[in-house]
Amino acid sequence: MTSAHADSPILVLDPVLQWFSRQGWQPLSFQRATWEAYLAGKSGLIQVPTGSGKTYAAVMGAIAEMLATPTPGLQLLYVTPLRALSRDIEQSIRRPIEEMGWLLRVESRTGDTSSSRKRQQLKTMPEILITTPESLSLMLSYTDSRKRFATLRSVILDEWHELLSSKRGTQVELALSRLRELQPTLKTWAISATLGNLQEAAQVAVGVGVEPVIIQSDLQRETKIESILPASVDSFPWAGHLGLRMFQDLVDALDLEKSTLIFTNTRAQAEKWYQAIAFALPEAVDRIALHHGSIDVSEREAIEAGVKAGTIKWVVCTSSLDLGVDFQPVERVVQIGSAKNLARLLQRAGRSAHIPAGTSEIFFLPTNALELLEISAFRRGLAAGDIEVRRPRYKPYDVLIQHLITLACGDGFEPQNTLATLRRAIAYQDLTETEYHWILEFIEKGGKCLGAYPRYQKVVLENGVYKVKDAQLIRLHRMGIGTITSNQAVDVQYTNGRKIGTVEESFVSKLKKGDVFFFAGRQLEFFMMKDMVVYVKGTTKRSTVTPTWGGGNLAISDTLSQHLRREIERVKTDNQNLNRELECLLPLLSVQHRISALPEADQLLIEHCKTRDGQHLYVYPFEGRFVHEGLGFLWGYRFAQKQQATFTISVNDYGFEILAPKGYPFQELFSTDFFSLDSLYTDLKASLNISELTGRKFRGIAQVAGLVFKGFPTAKKTTSQLQISASLIYEVFTKYEPDNLLLKQAESEVLQEQLEAHRLVETLQRLRQFSVLWKETKRPSPFAFPLYVERLNSRLSNESLLERVERLKQQWAGK
Repeated sequence: MTSAHADSPILVLDPVLQWFSRQGWQPLSFQRATWEAYLAGKSGLIQVPTGSGKTYAAVMGAIAEMLATPTPGLQLLYVTPLRALSRDIEQSIRRPIEEMGWLLRVESRTGDTSSSRKRQQLKTMPEILITTPESLSLMLSYTDSRKRFATLRSVILDEWHELLSSKRGTQVELALSRLRELQPTLKTWAISATLGNLQEAAQVAVGVGVEPVIIQSDLQRETKIESILPASVDSFPWAGHLGLRMFQDLVDALDLEKSTLIFTNTRAQAEKWYQAIAFALPEAVDRIALHHGSIDVSEREAIEAGVKAGTIKWVVCTSSLDLGVDFQPVERVVQIGSAKNLARLLQRAGRSAHIPAGTSEIFFLPTNALELLEISAFRRGLAAGDIEVRRPRYKPYDVLIQHLITLACGDGFEPQNTLATLRRAIAYQDLTETEYHWILEFIEKGGKCLGAYPRYQKVVLENGVYKVKDAQLIRLHRMGIGTITSNQAVDVQYTNGRKIGTVEESFVSKLKKGDVFFFAGRQLEFFMMKDMVVYVKGTTKRSTVTPTWGGGNLAISDTLSQHLRREIERVKTDNQNLNRELECLLPLLSVQHRISALPEADQLLIEHCKTRDGQHLYVYPFEGRFVHEGLGFLWGYRFAQKQQATFTISVNDYGFEILAPKGYPFQELFSTDFFSLDSLYTDLKASLNISELTGRKFRGIAQVAGLVFKGFPTAKKTTSQLQISASLIYEVFTKYEPDNLLLKQAESEVLQEQLEAHRLVETLQRLRQFSVLWKETKRPSPFAFPLYVERLNSRLSNESLLERVERLKQQWAGK
């Protein structure tokens, strides 16, 4: 391949500059810097605000090089985390190519691409291909990869911050390691809008041994946050107590002529808010839409087209519209409930004013009063320029097993060369010979435990190359490529066959014929379920039942928690200069101060009170629910070691409750030992029934590693069948091979992801430096009440919960 680098970058860029000139544009400084770095053979990361022109920054250097040194075959691979983004990206890249008549083909290859198009692509690749991590891995599972990628010059990783900390990011790292083996001069450019650990993120993108270039812009994107405040604040707040009661306030605050995205944190919440807004504005229902990942793709595309055309004005949505779908008409963004994370709020705010140096406007509507503290903390955090870090995964063995079998399905892999290649990926740079040989034995012979079953003997070594020879195994493996595991989704269709979307099987299993539920903005009547398809009919019967999806709980980030503690201190020390949110909260915080205390930023507040339920210990580290879950169980275990008792633990983002039998001597038993890091992991494992949590985590690992098969598209296995298969393998490994690497991975994921053990360690270290503020209270304080209700919520229906909450409020109001 001839190089464009010999020519002056100005000459090579001339066609690109001509197109910019025709648009009446001047390239921004960060765009020009990226093109020049690309043409100099560099790899790196671009971080600029959303809507600043980062797609053209990433692709135009590569296009200029292609035009300067034309070569047939695939030259630019553009990897995006969402299929929905591929349509917009394809249109953006096609525009200059078609307007200038450049002889370059641009195509997409995702789960939505037809089989015939995919077959054609494998024979003759376009010059530019837009794809997803899963589709890229799938391409590597076909023979002739070396020939297919022989002309590849560069890979662009879009929305890298979204992939970085997930197994999909690791999947991309592994695919890139293979592509770099096939094409050693390959350039890699990652695009990111919001990241706190730029250098690390850039290094993961480019791999070991490459110095990444980091390009940032001097464009300033202002973010204006405005809260929709409740008329008054109850001194007995609890999660969701405001929520839908404020739907009329939201409708009154917005303008139907202004294009608006209304973000919720979960799909179930989106369904309920759409229902409430449609009820409030029946005459405008054709201008309001619902968008989330479980709605059928054709309907989502129609909604996105409606927003761009201006026929749809309000969209109630989830993270399905967080990322770079280009909605220039959007003027305003609403966040219902706290976004819990500065980067997420910034990303969502950036959907409005999607132009360079625009001002993002975001309305915030709290679902409970204490979230007003969070929005105040958000404002301070953004003003300070704070953003969360996203940590890449470290050596997930299940993704590596899947990748090696993928390679073996295609051209095969030679073990020693491949080990060297794998170690050039940051995730596996420390992969040991012992670990690698365990994995090779596992995929070749089924390891110590599964050797008697032919379906686990997936690869064979022939002439020094591992290959999969069984055509059935290849077919099954290709169907299972990917790292996203969730509860089994089932299709929802009208009885005439028209698709509506997907819901989780666990929700459908509770329905009987004639039951009505609200989904995708429609009232639907359950007819029957057959072959993992739910058949429904439209109905005029009303229902407020909405599907629920797993994984809905978000926790506040470590960055936000620091600002949260400072906001509480600010109310105590400087209540003359409060913002609107804190002013609104002042009555509640005054009650908190009167009944208990408002802790300063370096104090740990602990409250102790007794009710007819028993002795309550309330602890407020303000570190997020995942950290509090680990901390609550850890302290429960350490109390039990001093005096045996049965405890009930409840947690939220602000603290945790330990409920003990009446008379339990919490204060006498409490000491600095509770902050000790000695035997932390041993105590955590003992306190949590770690084997049950590990078993649950192992199910997803077993799916990724190909140990359980989800079934064919026309005959998928049920969730219970998958769970039984994974549970049997888990029990066999636990009993006969306790040092199995996949078991170790499952335990590590429980500790690091579910309990955020690294944050737990940091929290304990910080709390050791704090002074303890121990308060005896006559009733649960405003901070404690949400924890009290959280525990009730797990065992009461919604109606009986509301009745119980009202009774408690009347009972405690005078105390």
